[in-house]
Amino acid sequence: MIRAFLLASTVLAAPAIAEEFKWAETTDPQTMDPHAVNSAAVLGFLNNVYEGLVRRGKDMTIEPALATSWEPIGAGEGWRFTLRQGVTFHDGAAFSADDVIFSYQRASDEASDTRSWFAPVSEVVKVDDYTIDIMTTAPNPIFPDSIANWMMMDSGWAEANNTTLPDKESGNYATLNTNGTGAFKVTAREPGLRTVLEPNGDWWDTAEHNITRAELTPIQNPATAVAALLSGDVDLINPVPIQDAERLAANDAVKVIQGIEARIIMLGFPHEADALKYSSETTDANPFADARVRQAVAHAVNVPAILQTIMRGNAEPASQLVSPAMRGYSASLADRPEYNPDQAKALLAEAGYPDGFSFGLKCPNDRYLNDEAVCQAVTGMLAQVGITAVLDAMPVQNYWPELREDNYDMYLLGWSPGTFDAEHPIRFLAATPNEEKKLGSWNFGGFSNPRVDELLPMIQSEIDDAKRQAMLDETTKILQDEVAYVPMYVQPLVWGAKSSVDLTQRPDNFFILRWVTVN
Repeated sequence: MIRAFLLASTVLAAPAIAEEFKWAETTDPQTMDPHAVNSAAVLGFLNNVYEGLVRRGKDMTIEPALATSWEPIGAGEGWRFTLRQGVTFHDGAAFSADDVIFSYQRASDEASDTRSWFAPVSEVVKVDDYTIDIMTTAPNPIFPDSIANWMMMDSGWAEANNTTLPDKESGNYATLNTNGTGAFKVTAREPGLRTVLEPNGDWWDTAEHNITRAELTPIQNPATAVAALLSGDVDLINPVPIQDAERLAANDAVKVIQGIEARIIMLGFPHEADALKYSSETTDANPFADARVRQAVAHAVNVPAILQTIMRGNAEPASQLVSPAMRGYSASLADRPEYNPDQAKALLAEAGYPDGFSFGLKCPNDRYLNDEAVCQAVTGMLAQVGITAVLDAMPVQNYWPELREDNYDMYLLGWSPGTFDAEHPIRFLAATPNEEKKLGSWNFGGFSNPRVDELLPMIQSEIDDAKRQAMLDETTKILQDEVAYVPMYVQPLVWGAKSSVDLTQRPDNFFILRWVTVN
């Protein structure tokens, strides 16, 4: 059973002597550009460097950041944000409404991976140097929650360095360099090797940390990460290999911090593909276009066994695109498909594949906790019902381009809703992909359902909680009936730190340096 708690550190009134801090994570941030890649690895790291109008606190509630207050405009026409005065970027340039306008244009451009965040926005209006109106196409009660990771860039710095738009493929100046308003500055960036941060002495907020220098080192090998923690080479590792958690917890020099992440780990399908790409015999058809085949996959994967053997009991099964802790979770639809290989075989035969078929399964090997091991287990389970997967596991930096180029027959995906609301994955994963409307940007397989598309804007604008929940329940039922994805489990959080380190672990798995003290 998961120990469902978050470790919120008690910040000392007088922090201990200033210290250097080193930590290791499996995944190196793909870019330093806050608008180029919409992934937790990038956004989590850059929350230490860049800031938004709002931010999430230790308890995940929305609180003021570069905006001091916000209020709805009229009867739901939009939101007015009052900006914080006296804030400067790391290079000394003053922050103002012009930077918000620029950051909106940049982050919502088709070149940006964050453009889906702004699907409800019709325009952004500068009222004065420190007041911004963000107009929405319909009432949007959760809009402030939806922009917690929208980070502000300095328009002058971007123009001077020819980085007015992000370039996630080829990269530009903002890929390796930063200029935010946050608590830390990036002073050295060597992708795949190390990233160094130092405190921003001109930060507008009060520092709670006692760090003089911080260094992130990506370590993909779990045993190497554990050894680095035990030897004192690093002060924190994320994640702790599940199999080592108990051993580390028994060591007085270190501590294990456990919680539940907001992330759902699921299997995705090529809904709109005409044929499989990696099958040795089924080359003129796409079996996964048939909901019965997708349902067969759901019954063939033994999720309880994965949780027991690979996750060592440190994860919970999932039936939806969000966990029970998220707003909008459908409690009446909590049951997930039972493990039933006989039913899976019957469904395959009914769909016209009594002898099964072969296909290609793409999987990252350094993005999620035990991701490759989970994919290996899934491969074995599917083989028991006649579906033969050829597993191709790779580093995440190679993985996302493969998915965006549709180079898969099935894939593994983890999704953590940035708004902590069930609307979020519907917008990104289940809405019919539409660049103009900024919808479905992570719906790689092209799942499409007219009723889901019809319900989404209604969900976004409904202020009556009961009516909104009914629409979310209907959407969840559609996604379950059509097996748009196969949700498997809620990923656990398992961090390891020196016993001298105090920190806060949030369920979005963002590591926030400004809450770290080394005693």
